[in-house]
Amino acid sequence: MAATRRLLPRWAVSLRPVSAAAAAAGAFPKRVKLVEVGPRDGLQNEKNVVPTPVKINLINMLSETGLQVIEATSFVSPKWVPQMADHTEVMQGINKMPGISYPVLTPNLKGFQAAVAAGAKEVSIFGAASELFTKKNINCSIEESLERFDEVMTAARAASIPVRGYVSCVLGCPYEGKISAAKVAEVSKKMYSMGCYEISLGDTIGIGTPGSMKEMLTAVMKEVPVGALAVHCHDTYGQALANILVALQMGVSVVDASVAGLGGCPYAQGASGNVATEDLVYMLNGLGIHTGVDLQKLMDTGTFICNALNRRTNSKVSQASCRL
Repeated sequence: MAATRRLLPRWAVSLRPVSAAAAAAGAFPKRVKLVEVGPRDGLQNEKNVVPTPVKINLINMLSETGLQVIEATSFVSPKWVPQMADHTEVMQGINKMPGISYPVLTPNLKGFQAAVAAGAKEVSIFGAASELFTKKNINCSIEESLERFDEVMTAARAASIPVRGYVSCVLGCPYEGKISAAKVAEVSKKMYSMGCYEISLGDTIGIGTPGSMKEMLTAVMKEVPVGALAVHCHDTYGQALANILVALQMGVSVVDASVAGLGGCPYAQGASGNVATEDLVYMLNGLGIHTGVDLQKLMDTGTFICNALNRRTNSKVSQASCRL
């Protein structure tokens, strides 16, 4: 597949990935970009519909923390993910701060067109390294999903809109079990070649370990530059921070996280929330890695959304600080 020109978001220009030599030596990046996925991935699995004003307030509070990227919502059919039915209202209701990107998920051309009409300036497409998961998640095969992505990529290039790519089930699938690192590398390469500026590798059911993370990244990094990779770790087995640490040592400098550890997946039974953004920032602060995020404001935001959902935070840092 021929290489395609990639459109980079504004924040990406200032990011300098770890060199290959430094990554080989296990050096940590000096700064890490956090992609906050709480408003979308964190809330999509909630059983009770979260009121639109709560979602808008959550995003506005996150915008005050220093985060550069906040995934706002998903332009999917309400039939598949009812929690995201208010995507247009959310996108048009939030205060879009200068210097912050508010990407949205778009499963197909129809979703992309609706997102752009609602004011989206960046979108994400999502596939998986598992055939069965892809069928459950977006109701098609991996190959069919790539064809849908091609339609979105063509429209995005015409509109000068950057596209991020998600690959789910990179360390295991609830339906197929173990996923080969070669399959993850194959799907990642195809999505990168189509023009995605960044590929987020998702441990959707949180089953990975530092060993399987290293094996998978080693394979993917042969096909996609490490500077174009991100990791997205769920904490089902309590391995998320350990897995992220391995990714950082291997040169990855972009990490997805969810405030208060919210999240799950409608199509991955048993998957718990994402790694808590608070816990990730605490770890990165301890490593001397710059994120630009105010931990106290982040914890306050976690308190807000947990009170709104009437639940306890999944953030160990917030629990230890007795904020909930």
